[in-house]
Amino acid sequence: MTAGLQIGESFIGEGVNAAHVNTVLGHRDGPAGVAWATALATPSAGHVPFVTVLRPSLPVKPLTLFVTKAAPAGDEHGLLIWGPAQAGIAAGVADAVADGIIPAEHSDTHALVAAVWVNPGADDADTVYRNNRLSVRTALENGLRGLPALDDVVAARDAAANPFYTAPPTAASTTPGAS
Repeated sequence: MTAGLQIGESFIGEGVNAAHVNTVLGHRDGPAGVAWATALATPSAGHVPFVTVLRPSLPVKPLTLFVTKAAPAGDEHGLLIWGPAQAGIAAGVADAVADGIIPAEHSDTHALVAAVWVNPGADDADTVYRNNRLSVRTALENGLRGLPALDDVVAARDAAANPFYTAPPTAASTTPGAS
């Protein structure tokens, strides 16, 4: 990955403590760097992007911007975002570097944006941590590998489902554009 962007997605876990992470990784001098700086400089109400740290004054590399998908619903939810979710994202990015998913030589030349969902009903800090750690690492690996495969996307089009909704079964022949 020397040019362009790696875009990844991963959903790990079940219930209120599940993690859903989207990643955008690329060179700081390219679109990823522009997106990173723009997001940091333009927070919106309830969505304040921040640099992800392994501990205070030790940001993970490549520098990772944590962007919340859900505004903090209260103090407990905010603590789960800034505490275990952030720690999980930082550790998962470090795992990706240690495992070669992100080449070490990109640690100072690339920027990562992680859009992170923490359910307002989340209630288990350790599970939130574990799920976010694995989810960001998986999203980064998926981006590196170009996953999902297009054949998998096309095959699943008539069985769309997520933790919040399952579409009714349809026959491929009734899908618009199908013959």
